[in-house]
Amino acid sequence: MTRPRPILIASGAAVLVALLGGLASQPGAWYAALNKSTLTPPDWVFAPAWTLIYISCVIAAVIGWRAATTASGRAGLIWLFAINGTLNVIWSALFFAMQRPDWALIEVVGLWLSVAALIVYLRPLSGRAALILVPYLVWVSFAAYLNYEVVALNPAFG
Repeated sequence: MTRPRPILIASGAAVLVALLGGLASQPGAWYAALNKSTLTPPDWVFAPAWTLIYISCVIAAVIGWRAATTASGRAGLIWLFAINGTLNVIWSALFFAMQRPDWALIEVVGLWLSVAALIVYLRPLSGRAALILVPYLVWVSFAAYLNYEVVALNPAFG
């Protein structure tokens, strides 16, 4: 029988991160006025992309949880996802709420490293779970590039 608790906890955490990040990510007129890379997708792309990423995080977390054979293995997984979720929300707050893409560009390195750490941590537990997070790493890499372009194409912030 499948235990629903890990699914509910992972889903609840993903919804919390999505809500907090969404509240901090109200682009508005400020974002619209920025010079951006020609590769910047239309605004409507971001919500479905992040929804798929959050779903993939839930799936990877549940697979990893079930594959971990020790309490310390599960605790490590929880900590890495908690760090990642926190960095995810902080990036949104820096970039959008505080309107500091320059600070967000520094922070995105930590976000990228947290996704990479999750992949590395999950790999021995479940190659499938690690692989599920690779698109997240690619997306954060692309977001870092877009963030860089905003900083490079616009006057100093703050």
